[in-house]
Amino acid sequence: MTRSHFPEFEVVPAVDMQDGEVVQLVQGERGTEKTYGDPVEAAERWVDEGAETLHLVDLDGAFEGERENAPAVDAILDAVDVDVQLGGGIRTAEDAVDLLDRGVDRVILGTAAIENPEIVEVISDEHPDSVMVSLDAKDGEVLVSGWTEGTGLDPAEAAVRYEELGAGAILFTDVDVEGQLDGVQTHVVQGVVDAVDIPVVASGGVATLDDIETLREAGAAAVVVGTALYEGRFTLREAMDV
Repeated sequence: MTRSHFPEFEVVPAVDMQDGEVVQLVQGERGTEKTYGDPVEAAERWVDEGAETLHLVDLDGAFEGERENAPAVDAILDAVDVDVQLGGGIRTAEDAVDLLDRGVDRVILGTAAIENPEIVEVISDEHPDSVMVSLDAKDGEVLVSGWTEGTGLDPAEAAVRYEELGAGAILFTDVDVEGQLDGVQTHVVQGVVDAVDIPVVASGGVATLDDIETLREAGAAAVVVGTALYEGRFTLREAMDV
């Protein structure tokens, strides 16, 4: 496995942003959000607690296709000195390269990569290993446009395709369990992990330290955790010690 980004297993705190605030959604549905304050304060808190990578998502960008929370992202880049991966509303290679040039370490492409797979190759040629392709799946099908449209794609088969195009990592989100604090489904994660040699970062449903251990054992290179951290189910340090 190529582990240039995650040489060792990591727990990556999520900073999902909507209207300039940190939020967590249930199954990605707008209107289900619970807010958790200022994005910069959240980012600094997680770094202070030991995070080596931050997972930023512009939810307005994901739904609207425009990066509405760019000021908050810029402020976080100025405030912290850890790896930052960013998704939501990145629709063109120019957008992605601009973000990488400004200090984002990895751009997360979902809808753009599904609609135009070659974008992965274009960005990767200029910034190798900088593209993380987001495969969000529900009932075994990859979804796009803020989890509102099905694609008919199998997540493991899609992962192989993007690895061939130069993706440096896969972000796999299990929408069936996202944001519900009901635990994880390892078989779908395992299927993606087994299909590729690049790191697979798991997201969705983590509620307990056991969930983190389970995903680690399934071969995930890292786990993104949001709601469970914000709700105090466990601390970041406890999660990192799993």
